[in-house]
Amino acid sequence: MAGKRLTARDIMTAGVTCVDEQQSLADAARMMRDLTVGCLPICGSDERLKGVITDRDIVLKCVAEGRDPAAMKAVELASPLHWIDADADAHEALESMETHQIKRLPVIDVRGGHQLVGMITEANLAKNLSDEEIAEFASRVYATAR
Repeated sequence: MAGKRLTARDIMTAGVTCVDEQQSLADAARMMRDLTVGCLPICGSDERLKGVITDRDIVLKCVAEGRDPAAMKAVELASPLHWIDADADAHEALESMETHQIKRLPVIDVRGGHQLVGMITEANLAKNLSDEEIAEFASRVYATAR
């Protein structure tokens, strides 16, 4: 395996669960709790990725604003959509996450019908990339995080 190029598929967590775009934020929060995750991809009835939502989005953009999470749809808080092709080089994933200052990156199988196949998180990066690459990621994503 020496010298094998790592792809996004090699480092991602497979088998992610989507929240439907029409489900409520309360449903999304319960799903996050049950799955012990802080982020869910949002998928439409066409089974395509529409965005992502985080536990932080729900707290800051719904609850803290006095809005009802049972009345708001997941798609209403969808973050701008950034994703990577499953066959892309793992370093491209790292660069995309740094550029967009995001901590989670959906992985799409472009050749397989443009379907969501996984998610790359900080934990995936930590397990698969060098200490130097992780340090660079942390400095670029967290240095200006709000």
